[in-house]
Parts: sequence; structure tokens; C-alpha cells
Amino acid sequence: MRQIPLAEKLRPRTLTEFSGVESLDSHLVRQVSSGQGRIPSVILWGPPGSGKTTLAKLIGAAFDCAFVELSAVLAGVKDVREVVERAKDTAKPTLLFVDEIHRFNKGQQDAFLPHVEAGTIALVGATTENPSFYLTGALLSRCRVVILKPLDEAALCRVCERGEGELAFALPEEARAMLIGASLGDGRRLLNLLEAYASGRDQTIAPSAESLAGFLSTCHGAFYDRDGEEHYNIASALIKSLRGSDADAALYYGFRMLEGGEDPRFLIRRLVIFASEDIGNADPRALQLAVSTLQAFELVGLPEGRIPIAQCITYLATAPKSNRSYVALHRAIDAVKQHPTAPVPMHLRNAPTTLMKSVGYGKGYRYPHDEALGFAAGVRYLPDQVRGVPFYEPSDRGNEKTIRERQLWLREQAGGKTRN
Repeated sequence: MRQIPLAEKLRPRTLTEFSGVESLDSHLVRQVSSGQGRIPSVILWGPPGSGKTTLAKLIGAAFDCAFVELSAVLAGVKDVREVVERAKDTAKPTLLFVDEIHRFNKGQQDAFLPHVEAGTIALVGATTENPSFYLTGALLSRCRVVILKPLDEAALCRVCERGEGELAFALPEEARAMLIGASLGDGRRLLNLLEAYASGRDQTIAPSAESLAGFLSTCHGAFYDRDGEEHYNIASALIKSLRGSDADAALYYGFRMLEGGEDPRFLIRRLVIFASEDIGNADPRALQLAVSTLQAFELVGLPEGRIPIAQCITYLATAPKSNRSYVALHRAIDAVKQHPTAPVPMHLRNAPTTLMKSVGYGKGYRYPHDEALGFAAGVRYLPDQVRGVPFYEPSDRGNEKTIRERQLWLREQAGGKTRN
């Protein structure tokens, strides 16, 4: 006999049972509640366990239609065409639900367009990936995107209580809170964990927070998708936390990446870039530490390699910040693009031959080490076309404050000019 998983047994059959219905698009809720009018074509976008498949089935049940379900993991254009041909011969409207629709390539997605446009089928697609990146503009223009959020604590508590009722046992409040925290906003994950815990526990001992904690310690808990949008979301949050000088947040996002299976080298490369781009000369030691962190990790590996990574994250987060070198980089590149052939001033050119020396190469060059201050005041180094607004303007933070003072002194010695 086939055993039905607990999550499938408890799949909501009505909108009132649907956890998180209050956060859904209100217009869609009214459509599904009434079951009147044309079946909407929608893209359901949300994380695992947020109810995408359940909502698709509720839409199908609300309307008098033929409901067909395909998985983009297994199906192709041939399967879509077969559904369309059957739809043409069916009196009832056809609703085609495609799970993991982001796995269809552009050509496969285009196969839906004429049939959705003509009303031969209504399309409901489910995806965990950002539709803007994975679905074509043409398909998105024919479907409404409905965002499903991770289930909140209250919704997960209701799901958990239903699961406990089905399994005929009750978790202590502390254990339930622990299970909800481990579910990561995923209702299906919660029920799967609950079912696994219930089936494997010692039936002679009452459920407890201690036994549940032991069970959860064997489950991989971090939610991190190395190839999807969450990869970029967390990497972005890490950098913004570092830039915002929040060491705790930076540690959280950094180790959420590592605990989720990210290659530590990817994380350390981000730290190296950040040290130069966002700290720069405000604290030049930041770049040294970041590079040393990569060397330390290669030397010791995991798990000990997490220690220098944590040191680096906390140092970068609390270091003074300056992006002035990064800004100077782009100003210089812009100047190069605007004046790619500006002639090098004659006094800066070498004169290895008599002819070159006779026409002025190197004439008037002053060797700074021969000057009293080690600085040849008044000598210009940039081509005339590029002189003007300075590229590098140090901040008044950290070590750059000293650099700024030195730069102002140099300009005073040069006669107060903005840049030589």
C-alpha cells in the first residue's frame, strides 16, 4: 500500500486552510474564492514550502476546468503540445500547471505564448527563482506574477499543530518553537521534519525539546542556494553589512553562506575586493589581512579555516571606510577614454638617443630625490588635456586623513594648484 507523506495528507483543500492567505494578492484571492470569469494565468514565485503547488491546485479546483500538471524537470515542448491538442478538443477550459517553470529555456517558454494568448489554456507556473531573470518578457507580459512569502511563525505554528494532531502526539511548546525555527519558513519542511521525528523517536518516552534538538542536529539547516537568487541576496547582504560596519550582521551572512555549502574561497575573494574597494587607504592593513586570510585558509582548510575568516570579517566591518581609491580608479578610466592619445609631456620622456635629446625629450625634468624636500614643486605630470579635477581625493577617515594632509601640503608646495 502506498504511504502518503504527512505534508501531502495535510495539503490545504480550501483557501481558508491555506497558510499565508492573508499575504496573497487580494484580487487573485477574490477570483479563486468566486470561481467566476476567466481562469487567470499567473506565475507563482516563492521559496520552497510557501504553498505554490497548493495554490495552483486550489485555482484549478475553484474553476470548472480540466487541470493538467507538468514538471519542467521531466516535460518538454512535446508534452505541452499534447496538452494543447487535448485542450482544443475539450469543452471545459484547460488549466496547465507547470512546476519549476524556470527550468524551461527561452524556446520552450515561447511554446506557451500563442496558446495562452488565444485562451486555449490558462497557465499557472511555479518557480523558486526570480522571474525577471529566468522567464522571458513575452511570457511575463501574458501572466500576472504572484509573490508567495515564507510562512511566518504564526502560520507555521498552525501547520505544526495540524501535523501533531494527525500524528496523535503533542510537542512541548519549547520543542514546537525549535521545530518552527528549523523549518526556515517552509511548511513542507516542517511537516517532513515532524514526521521523521515522530517515526524515529522512542515511543515509550514523551516528546521533549532535548530529544528534538538531538534529532535536528543531524539535519542540515542552513538555507542557501549556491546557484539561485539567494546566493546573490546573501552575498549582497554580507557586503552591505560590512560597508555599514555591522560586524554581527556580516558574521551572520558570511557563515550562513559557509554553512549552506558555499566555497570558502568565493567568500574570501569578496572580502579581498571589499578591503580594497570600501576601506582602501583608510586602513591599508585591511587588504593585507584579507589576502593573508586566503593564504591561511589554503594552509589549514576547514573547519579551522573558519577562524581567520571570522577574524577578517570582524576587522573589515569595524575598520574605517573609504572608497576614494575606487572612485579615483573610475575617474582615471573615464579620463583615459576621453583622451586616449593625449601626448606625454616632453620633460617626462626618456632621451636614449642624441636625436631625441636634441628635439627636447627629457628637457627640464627635475629629479625629486635631488630636491630639498624630496619633491619637485611646480613640475606637471599629466597631459594638458587631462589636467583639472583631481582623480584621488582622500577622505578624512583613518589613515587617509594623514594622506589628505600630506596631499594638501604637496599642493601648497606646488603653488596651490589643484593637481600637477
